Amino acid sequence: MSLEIIINNDIKAAMLAKDKDKLEALRAVKAALLLIKTGKDTATAEVPEEVELQTLQRLIKQRKEAAEVYNNQGRADLYDVEMFQVSIIEKYLPEQLTEDEIKSIIQQIISETGATGVRDMGKVMGLAGKQLTGKADNKIVAAIIKELLN
Repeated sequence: MSLEIIINNDIKAAMLAKDKDKLEALRAVKAALLLIKTGKDTATAEVPEEVELQTLQRLIKQRKEAAEVYNNQGRADLYDVEMFQVSIIEKYLPEQLTEDEIKSIIQQIISETGATGVRDMGKVMGLAGKQLTGKADNKIVAAIIKELLN
């Protein structure tokens, strides 16, 4: 079942439960998916799973950044809303890998590509991004790559 169908079903359930906070988060996900689906780059009606996962990660990143700003400004009410939306959106991502699992995958990529220094970071990051889409935060991946290549 595609992510769009799952989101639509969960929107219906949230409407029936009158859970307006969850409904708001789900509608934001649906809107982002519809923008991609109707965009110029999409040749077919189906959005690839990789693009869906990247979209979810982007939405989570946006909300975490907004939550950080609200937290710095002392707006706990808005911070809580953003973090609640993060928790809802994260449920649609695959299980996140631990740092040790990420390290082992990146070490394997480094050995396959023959990367020796930081100048090879782009090559390693590209392959790691494809393998770890939706399974790990890109900030963590980049930090581990940098650590391993130094």
